[in-house]
Amino acid sequence: MKVNLRKFILAPVVCLGLWPALVFAQSSGLPQKLADCNDARNTCGGSRLTQAQSSEVARANQQRNISYCRDGFESCDRSKLSDREATALAVADHQRNVSSCESGLASCDQSRLTRSEARDVAHAADQRNVANCEDTIHDSPRRQ
Repeated sequence: MKVNLRKFILAPVVCLGLWPALVFAQSSGLPQKLADCNDARNTCGGSRLTQAQSSEVARANQQRNISYCRDGFESCDRSKLSDREATALAVADHQRNVSSCESGLASCDQSRLTRSEARDVAHAADQRNVANCEDTIHDSPRRQ
């Protein structure tokens, strides 16, 4: 019986040479899965993430929620905000409302203004009115 040593030596070498390709072929989707999770896509494979990656995804989700709240989107979940984040958001909301009122925008809620802010808003409205009247006077044809 002739034993072909070449087959016995070659087979393990080939297997050892191919294992990195097999491992990386299976894990090549992990960076994409992490990106999908960070972007809150349905294709996120959260169960395959490491603890560090899961923490990164949680931070991304929290930042996305803060952004949704700041922008006034319905997908905002205020219950997931920390006390500090909720306070900062309330201040930003108030400042945005004051700015809307001073600019005469429909999104203004005057009931949320302080007395001082209400006076400033009334003054800004008077200023806009004067400016509009002046524009009308300058734009109208003159009589002779």
